[in-house]
Amino acid sequence: MFITLAKNLRSTPLPVADDPRWARIVSRDKSADGEFWYSVATTGVYCRPSCPSRRANPKNVQLYDTLDQAKATGFRPCRRCNPDGPSLEAGNAAMVADACRRIERSEEEPSLAELAATAGRSAGYFHRVFKAVTGLTPKDYAAAQRAARVRQGLEDGASVTAAIYDAGFNSSGRFYEKSTGMLGMTPTRYRAGGTHEEIHFAVGESSLGAILVASSKKGVASILLGDDPDTLVRDLQDRFPKARLIGGDRGYEALVARVVGFVEAPALGLDLPLDVRGTAFQQRVWRALQDIPVGHTVSYAEIAERIAAPRAARAIAAACAANSLAVAIPCHRVIRKDGALSDYAWGAERKRALLDREAASGASGGARPADHRSSRA
Repeated sequence: MFITLAKNLRSTPLPVADDPRWARIVSRDKSADGEFWYSVATTGVYCRPSCPSRRANPKNVQLYDTLDQAKATGFRPCRRCNPDGPSLEAGNAAMVADACRRIERSEEEPSLAELAATAGRSAGYFHRVFKAVTGLTPKDYAAAQRAARVRQGLEDGASVTAAIYDAGFNSSGRFYEKSTGMLGMTPTRYRAGGTHEEIHFAVGESSLGAILVASSKKGVASILLGDDPDTLVRDLQDRFPKARLIGGDRGYEALVARVVGFVEAPALGLDLPLDVRGTAFQQRVWRALQDIPVGHTVSYAEIAERIAAPRAARAIAAACAANSLAVAIPCHRVIRKDGALSDYAWGAERKRALLDREAASGASGGARPADHRSSRA
């Protein structure tokens, strides 16, 4: 009698609302796709867990371990989430990847209309999806590819003219309008590896260790933190291998003192002319970081929303890691979604110390306590 009762208890399914899988449906958990399916009696469809459709009443929902079980209901597959095939997200990712390859292979920049027509989508829809997946518009992606071709051509020893036209520019005039932004210097100077570029630098000391500040004619190009001044100088040499490095005079050391002062007392603020060198996407991320007020933190996901690239959290983390302007571009103010500290190029302890000081400074009219949880500034 006891054995029969136990078997019956084990075979009785949980109410859908109490089943752990229901919570994954409510959160539209993409990682659950392929693990189970569900049907909705009132609409007569079956779906994947990440379906973006309006949430159903759990009383009308049935859960299935296999796709065949869901099909056996006689219901039709949902048109929004396509449970029988690849998800909408996977389909869009494949579409964008194909468009990226097309852009990379094309000698001239394909128009938005051409890319959308090849993908079988409207121009507006294609543009939105492309930006959501890559963090860039198709035009910005094409510009970044052309800039990479120019850099590669110049590094391979091609003439400036050959590099320009090989990269897909129809005229040298169009290229020179954007060349400094693409390369950080004139194309002739870039081709020489920055041989004639002068970088002034000086090293200061703070309670967080050594600070190296380096500037080009355009503005501050590097702010590096570390334990050993000699190591920081070698790092600078690696970043500008063919530039002429010039030790700072007293006037330049005053600039270093401003940076040190900000590290020690964030309420002072830091307003410096910057020479920001990076890809179009990196620069978008870095501009968003500069909008985070002192005393606040945000998550990678929140930065992704701010730059209209909701699926680019990993690329944003990579852009933070590539930042060479510590504190001036405050990547230390970006944390994980759960409030935990993430990696920091200059050490997690320095990141914690910077956040603690900024939170305690009250510089932005009531800074948050130093729990390092994200906020929408």
